[in-house]
Amino acid sequence: MTALESPRSLATALRRAGIVDVRDDETTRSAYSSDASLYRARPSVVAFPQRADDVMAALDVCRTRGIPLTSRGAGTSVAGNAVGAGLVLDFSRYMNKVLSIDPETRTAVVQPGTVHAGLQKQVLALGLRFGPDPSTHSRCTIGGMIGNNACGSRTLAYGRTVDNVTHLDVITGTGTRLLLDQNGTPSTGETDALKRLVQGELGTIRTELGRFGRQVSGYALENLLPEHKFDLRRALVGSEGTLAVVLEAGVRLVSEPGHRVMVVLGYPTIGDAGDAVMDVLPYHPIACEGLDSRIVDIVRAKHGVSSVPDLPTGSSWLFVELAGDDQSEVLDRAKALSQLRPSSSRIVTDRKESAALWKIREDGAGLAGRSPSGAPAHSGWEDAAVPPARLGDYLRDFDQLLLDHKLDGFPYGHFGDGCIHVRLDFPFGGNDGTQIFRQFMTDAAKLVAGYGGSLSGEHGDGRARSELLPYMYSSNAIELFTKVKGILDPENILNPGIIVDPQPLDADIRVAEAKPVTAGLGFSYFHDGGDFSQAVHRCTGVGRCRADNTDGTGVMCPSYLATREEKDSTRGRARVLQEMINQGGKGWRSPEVHDALDLCLSCKGCASDCPTGVDMAAYKAETLHQSYRGRIRPVTHYSLGWLPRWAKLASLVPRLVNTLARIPGAGSLGLRLAGIDSRRSIPLFAETTFHAWFRARERRTTADPAGPQNPPRGSKGPVLLWADSFTNYFSPEVGHAAVQVLENAGYTVQLPDQPLCCGLTWISTGQLDAARRIVGNTVEELAHVAGSGIPIVGLEPSCTGVLRSEASELLQTSNASLVASMTRTLAEFLTADPDWTPPSLTGQKIVAQPHCHHHAVMGWSPDAQLLQTAGANVQKLGGCCGLAGNFGVERGHYDVSVAVAEQQLLPAVQAAEPETVILTDGYSCRTQLADLTDRKGIHLAQLLARASSSDGTTAI
Repeated sequence: MTALESPRSLATALRRAGIVDVRDDETTRSAYSSDASLYRARPSVVAFPQRADDVMAALDVCRTRGIPLTSRGAGTSVAGNAVGAGLVLDFSRYMNKVLSIDPETRTAVVQPGTVHAGLQKQVLALGLRFGPDPSTHSRCTIGGMIGNNACGSRTLAYGRTVDNVTHLDVITGTGTRLLLDQNGTPSTGETDALKRLVQGELGTIRTELGRFGRQVSGYALENLLPEHKFDLRRALVGSEGTLAVVLEAGVRLVSEPGHRVMVVLGYPTIGDAGDAVMDVLPYHPIACEGLDSRIVDIVRAKHGVSSVPDLPTGSSWLFVELAGDDQSEVLDRAKALSQLRPSSSRIVTDRKESAALWKIREDGAGLAGRSPSGAPAHSGWEDAAVPPARLGDYLRDFDQLLLDHKLDGFPYGHFGDGCIHVRLDFPFGGNDGTQIFRQFMTDAAKLVAGYGGSLSGEHGDGRARSELLPYMYSSNAIELFTKVKGILDPENILNPGIIVDPQPLDADIRVAEAKPVTAGLGFSYFHDGGDFSQAVHRCTGVGRCRADNTDGTGVMCPSYLATREEKDSTRGRARVLQEMINQGGKGWRSPEVHDALDLCLSCKGCASDCPTGVDMAAYKAETLHQSYRGRIRPVTHYSLGWLPRWAKLASLVPRLVNTLARIPGAGSLGLRLAGIDSRRSIPLFAETTFHAWFRARERRTTADPAGPQNPPRGSKGPVLLWADSFTNYFSPEVGHAAVQVLENAGYTVQLPDQPLCCGLTWISTGQLDAARRIVGNTVEELAHVAGSGIPIVGLEPSCTGVLRSEASELLQTSNASLVASMTRTLAEFLTADPDWTPPSLTGQKIVAQPHCHHHAVMGWSPDAQLLQTAGANVQKLGGCCGLAGNFGVERGHYDVSVAVAEQQLLPAVQAAEPETVILTDGYSCRTQLADLTDRKGIHLAQLLARASSSDGTTAI
């Protein structure tokens, strides 16, 4: 970038060139300051091209002004290939369409921003698939895959991206547009110069390049050899956006095999698993992936033992997938493979089990964000490759290298291709962190080069490894790369500092530049050493928050799916917070921070769905806490943040309050004054609170011990039913049903002496000091019960989640841990009782919308198990309802709230038959449903109570 260039003048030039969506605001620049790598480079401007003409105009502006241009898809580049200090072009927002599919020729034409999963969804319906399938397939783009020659797990069958590209429409750094296909490379000044260069370097190319399949480092100049017909199309794949910008691509499709079988082979060590690869390959697997107990243990610790299906004996495993159209032949092959010695084995034919196992592998990059010791782990040396025949020895030497450098991590990856992934706990927090990083990277490069391997097996060299290329290639080859760059991008505009004339590998490391933030925090962040900076830097940028989760598998990230804006993704928000910290940690109140956090629903979906454990709801609460502590707050922090307080007052005269809310004009005025969107309804307060109802019931029992309506004395002992503020003041009928269900199950129901609040609304509005006092009082009261061994059952998922999670973060007391360990959801409590049988729900259709906090903190598996045992036909939704506590009712959030509901909840409800039950345990979910539809949601307690009553109603 020229010294006098400013973001504003560059943005103006781009707009004048006809590019409509150009942004130079601080929020966008911060959100795009990193990709999935270690590196930080704030762009001057981010532009979102809508057509090829926009791309050519942007390049022209950059060439005229000497400004770097970096192409970006989903930003999942792990080596620092998709960050730059000049102009970043994000192709994923507009140039993301599948332009055509031809089933006859088995080809498709796509724009560079097309998401892999989007293409795959369309072609799978035709019995076809796009072969390469990187672990980021749910969000990575085809353009990004072309940029680094992505491969994935099934390269053994389908090849690399380069093997699946039929044509490329590109523009080189000189501004020349080329259409490259299988019929040859057109003659231009640049291509003719390339031919002459190749003719003079045949020996270097033939001896050093294209030696084995995963040799991705450097430029793939072997494709320019005469015997390969000077195929510039293939040579540009893997050039990391340094030679040309992709405008359009044709891709090859393959038929989807009729049958798949997974064989899991167990070995004592990861080196033994590597040794076995050459014995596996003759069985023609389409995938052969390796991992060991270190990553499996992380999954079990994060999601529970049941999250990992049974594995064969051993500490390391090969996940081998066989496929074919003849089921008997595939099974026979699987049986023969399972007999390999020495190994233990298991054939997995159940699709759910195999999907669960593959998910472990797919989430590897995120799960590896923490080393086995729990320290932050980082990319950098994450995809080296060696010829498969040498894999076992390489893995043993690599483990020794880690020991020598006192580093830790867990290798895993594409063992069948000899490609190994790993993230390592480089001590960037120390003064010598970058020195240790540089020394290890250098030694690792020497090791892999000694095995005839490649610094990169599929991610590209990027900023992390370009400087190390001389350890792998001769000076002649390095000079050749420079000459190629000089022909196609002579002004060094396209992604400079990558492959040719590289940036230092230890420059601009984001984590190394970040300072600790430990003083005066609202939460304890005990899993991050009490450091907000370390918590925020959990985000490694793998971008799972950008994935479409409308298949019901997750929640994260509803706001991104509604707006498709990077700043509204979990990663984008984390990047903005990281930039705040990297600039000194003084900017809690900066506009870009609040802009990025504004549409965060605080759904906590990321806390469970993000492989690295980012908890953006907590970070937002912390930011609001720091921003407004001791200051006047937004009005909703008082109207909604103090809702339990107002509800308690309203409970004294509920009829009067409800009547006033119905007076024409009064309700809308109240909403406006409270900062609530006028399209929202005012919830009615219960005329009798749940606590008042229960105490009156107790008094009747005391007055007439033999009365026919008295509750049965439970034979299984007491259980404390904790009625949160929402159940107590707004939905006492849920509490009534829960009492009936628990008493029918044989328990004696108790309530706390007085209503107890968890402080949820104070937490979500960042009033953490008040929340600490409120939940502290509640925990002390409940600790007496928990300490005597009496279980606590919560009804409102978000409030139950506070006792299970936030209370410990706020209080850091043994009582908080005790209460968390004794608190259960209704389903958790009932399914843990071996003598309890649910009432029959056979034939009952249910659309279930799990509350986000239920999904994130407690997990919905016990509920699913209960409903399955009862015989119900359940359609479980993923995503968020969109209301998310105070978020969806606040003025300015209504449209996004509805857009989130339209992702899954509203379509499912609209398609549901009248007799279908809409199961919504969360009060906010039921409120959203009531506001946007004519259907009514019910709680699990109400469903069970109705099913157990002869007339289908709650009996008490």
